[in-house]
Amino acid sequence: MTFGRGLRALSIASAVLITGAFALVFFYASNEADQGFVQKIFYVHVPLAIVALCGFVAGGIYGIKHLRSGDRADDLRSYVAIHISLVFAVGVLITGSIWARASWGHWWLWDEPTLVSFLIVFLLYACYQPLRFSIEDPERQARYAAVFAIVGGAFVPLNFMAVRAADSLIHPRVLGTTGGAMPGSMRLTFLVCLAGMAALFITLNKYELTSKQATFALRSLRRRLAGDDDWVPVRRSAAPQL
Repeated sequence: MTFGRGLRALSIASAVLITGAFALVFFYASNEADQGFVQKIFYVHVPLAIVALCGFVAGGIYGIKHLRSGDRADDLRSYVAIHISLVFAVGVLITGSIWARASWGHWWLWDEPTLVSFLIVFLLYACYQPLRFSIEDPERQARYAAVFAIVGGAFVPLNFMAVRAADSLIHPRVLGTTGGAMPGSMRLTFLVCLAGMAALFITLNKYELTSKQATFALRSLRRRLAGDDDWVPVRRSAAPQL
């Protein structure tokens, strides 16, 4: 399977969406009445969080597909989805801390369920790669990683529902009553930013899949040229072995 198909068009679309999103953020969306200009970090922070959580769930879905079919391509998709989601999650924590400092006067509040729950999800998935590459056998590595991805992917929506049911929330709710109350300019800007972040995630995902596919093909070619068909790479820092 060629992961790079349509990558150029997707990259251009992502660049256009991200550029348009930032243009709307700075030149179209109105300032929030209480927080003013600093609230505009919301248009980066919240889409990053939504896309990261969806990426973790996608990793679990691909884990299920791998366990059912044994297709190593699904294992690779699961690995890359979780990897990119972790990068986005770091962005969520950084932008969230900046926003919290500007709005609440603190970098972090340990009694705020939304903040703490997202940190728990991040720390859970931070264990994924150390667990994966502590196993040298490729088949066991893929199988155990798939189980981890499935359990983690199931935990994400359960965690989200538990936080939504919490009585005490300082963190503003975007999806639901708060999101529905946004003025038209803010709602449109938020949706374009969300589409831009989703497109960026898919683009980075396809780039990494294409890069790893090319790496595996080059490695296989080198083995053939060396005339050693029994050689197996053991570098733990490499991506999942197909």
